[in-house]
Amino acid sequence: MKYKLLVLLCCPNCRSDLLLVDAKCVGEEVESGDLRCTGCGRYYPIVGYVPRFVPTENYAGSFGFQWNRFRRTQLDSFSGLPISRDRFFRQTGWSPMDIAGKSVLDLGCGAGRFSEVALSCGATVVAVDYSSAVDACWQNLRSHLNFHVIQADIYTLPLRPGKFEFVYCLGVLQHTPDVKRAVMDAAAQIFPQGRIVVDVYPRNIRSALHPKTWLRPITTRIDPVRLFSLVERATPSLLSFSRRCDRVPVMGRYIRRLVPVANYEGVYPLSENQLLEWATLDTYDMLSPRYDQPQTPERLYAWLTEAGLEDVEVIEAGLLTGRGRKPALRAFD
Repeated sequence: MKYKLLVLLCCPNCRSDLLLVDAKCVGEEVESGDLRCTGCGRYYPIVGYVPRFVPTENYAGSFGFQWNRFRRTQLDSFSGLPISRDRFFRQTGWSPMDIAGKSVLDLGCGAGRFSEVALSCGATVVAVDYSSAVDACWQNLRSHLNFHVIQADIYTLPLRPGKFEFVYCLGVLQHTPDVKRAVMDAAAQIFPQGRIVVDVYPRNIRSALHPKTWLRPITTRIDPVRLFSLVERATPSLLSFSRRCDRVPVMGRYIRRLVPVANYEGVYPLSENQLLEWATLDTYDMLSPRYDQPQTPERLYAWLTEAGLEDVEVIEAGLLTGRGRKPALRAFD
């Protein structure tokens, strides 16, 4: 943790200031120590350079496992492809110039694939995840001087509200227990005239027929490590079958959708090894989360509007993406 992060932090319980105590430092980073609340007196540990505001064991445990196992897989700097960069700017509608030099909050950072994109544009990024994926994220991006990472709950963020010019939450909300509340809490972090982008899985017939829908009642009851072992063994055969289905005239693309494997052939220009690695990662990703709650465009639009945002729009391009802007402060506010 960098010292300058303290000005943004507060106690998630009572919103009071936090005091750094018993700190062990390595250069500019705090490796370990505690953050003591000056109000209620609670202590929050710093472990492995990351402030921790949630229990070690929580509902996002499978995500922590997968992102530490696939720490660099989806980083553009590792794949050599602008997959994360293209998705980031396509979904947000922002440009690199928009976020250059600005404060950016990444909610549900995982291993940091989108944080890396924002950092490459010169943004100052605070990355947050509920799971131990924060360890992978810190390892990946620790060299950036304008990067911070926190393990925390989106419902009780240890951050002073209204401090970020840009907020995004991509690939996360449907995996939270209360999606509407997560949207509201994310919106509270935006600075006046700041912008937010969130996405969720769309709720439609196609999502209802997806193989994960009938597999998840079984797979979510399996220990994450054991489930990963099963997925890792099954993915090569499933991926091979899916690719063969895709070559069947007319009906092949429809049959392919019934195979429970993430197949990115024809979607991204991945090598054979990358196709298998991405398939293993994302097949596990769709089968392991405790929560999976697709939403409708109408519901997402209503939530963003209820959060007090302006210029709200919801677009559907694979994922359901909602955008909005926080109003400027009025003279009497």
